[in-house]
Amino acid sequence: MTCTTCRTPVHTQFASPGLVEAIVEGGLDPAGDPRWADSGAASASDYARWAGHLCGMACLRMALGTGAPTLFALRDGALKYDAYTEDADGVIKGLIYAPFARYVSEVHGLEAVVHRDLSPAGILEMLDEGRRVMASVHYGIRHPERPAPGRGGHLVLLTSRTADGAGVHFHNPSGTTAATRAAGLPLPVFERFFAGRGVSLPAAATTGA
Repeated sequence: MTCTTCRTPVHTQFASPGLVEAIVEGGLDPAGDPRWADSGAASASDYARWAGHLCGMACLRMALGTGAPTLFALRDGALKYDAYTEDADGVIKGLIYAPFARYVSEVHGLEAVVHRDLSPAGILEMLDEGRRVMASVHYGIRHPERPAPGRGGHLVLLTSRTADGAGVHFHNPSGTTAATRAAGLPLPVFERFFAGRGVSLPAAATTGA
């Protein structure tokens, strides 16, 4: 699927978009996703363990555009740069921005910039410059009509301003419907979920590695 307001493709962090709601809100075991192999995972168990952590890789895959590597190929690349780590108990940690930015810049030819203190106005400036922004938000952003449960912990890819200039278009890897996977929100609503940090990327990749 491709966003109607931009050329950036829309991908989810789960292989079957139609099952995202059942997985993230209904408790379905991702190992039951019949399309798990499309993700590039080595096994259904590998897919089930990692897919919920790969919102950042889904954002990167969207930013790389047509011909991008699979979700798990991107994960494998990020692991080589320590953009994800595991503790002694096997708990997955990440996405860690600095090594991720090095990975994206060195392997995929995208000049990735880490922003640890990012304002909504700063986001609009970068979008106006033609950059896209992987922004840290609460996953509850897929229900903007509800109070925000918190800020941060999930990544979405901001692609442009809304037509009125007062909001942002973004692609949400854990969106449960087409409307929440390629969404637009007024900036004050978006800000309720936004943690004030992220990674910006140029408008197009220089390589398809």
